[in-house]
Amino acid sequence: MFLIDTNRQGKVVTDAIVNQSIDNYLVNDLKLPGHGLMMYVNQPAVIVGINQSVMAEVDFHYLAANGVQLVRRTSGGGAVYHDERNLIFEHIVNGDPQDGSKFGDYSVFAQPILRALAEMGVAHPEISGKSNLVVDGKKFSGMTMFKNGDGYAAGGTIMYDLNVDAAHQALLPSSQRQHRGVASNRVPITNLRQYLAPEYRNLDIQAFKEALLCHIFQVERLDQIETYHLNDRDWDIIDERLADKYRTDAWNFGANPGFREYRAVLLPTGQLHLNFTVHQGALRNVALFGTVATADQLNAVADRLVGVSLETAALTAVLSDPAVLAVLGNGAVTPIVTALTTEAHREG
Repeated sequence: MFLIDTNRQGKVVTDAIVNQSIDNYLVNDLKLPGHGLMMYVNQPAVIVGINQSVMAEVDFHYLAANGVQLVRRTSGGGAVYHDERNLIFEHIVNGDPQDGSKFGDYSVFAQPILRALAEMGVAHPEISGKSNLVVDGKKFSGMTMFKNGDGYAAGGTIMYDLNVDAAHQALLPSSQRQHRGVASNRVPITNLRQYLAPEYRNLDIQAFKEALLCHIFQVERLDQIETYHLNDRDWDIIDERLADKYRTDAWNFGANPGFREYRAVLLPTGQLHLNFTVHQGALRNVALFGTVATADQLNAVADRLVGVSLETAALTAVLSDPAVLAVLGNGAVTPIVTALTTEAHREG
């Protein structure tokens, strides 16, 4: 196993959208042979699974008010909150690494992490169920995988000193989740800081990362680890992938199950995201979400749009209703009608 350095020109990258896209580049493009490991830190972000509906998982008002990124990964799993006191690790495997690693086996990728944490004082860290890492019956990491040909990535989080209150506010409780898609399973979580040996409890996150990597690779210093450093050519391709897909709102906000189309409009009352499907000239499935109103209010407006003809007059009639204007604001009609009728996909 070797280390993959994700710094850019010697500087730490904490943009969660960038970091989330690096594993896709390593698996889909670079394809370094063997078994690599990268570990990084994100600025505050909510990461959702590829098959999840964002409107069912996150509080958009909290994200907007607190500068929290929304990022969709290309693997499954549930929604998680990251911040600067949380580590993310990714095993990147291409070809046959000849170390027992295989796609679908979470335990083999969890083992180096669990062994290192045990050496650092955590008593009996273990894997629970299929892919959760736990201590004292509480989860400190959830792992996911994705595959492309002979390459795959298997990774998860390591909660060192995560802001748990922020995580609870950014992620919707189960009582408020009601849309299609794979739902997150909220379970008791815990930070590892309290379980570590005293010399590891008050480190900044980069120092903790360095100590953990040294235990994983069983060395005294990082420069003793075989390391691949992302170069300018790597970053050029990563930047292309970001521009084409991973940094777009259509991917992070709009790629929700059950919808063919996505648009976003900025209204005087806030940001509004629209997911919809058109069938035989009328709106069939509609979801509205964002910061312009509460989820319940936006759901009620979306329900009124279902079945409406995708014609300017019909849409304007619905959106101009006083009850709808009370939710969306007086300046909403024209931008929304334009968004729904411009280059909309028409079935049948």
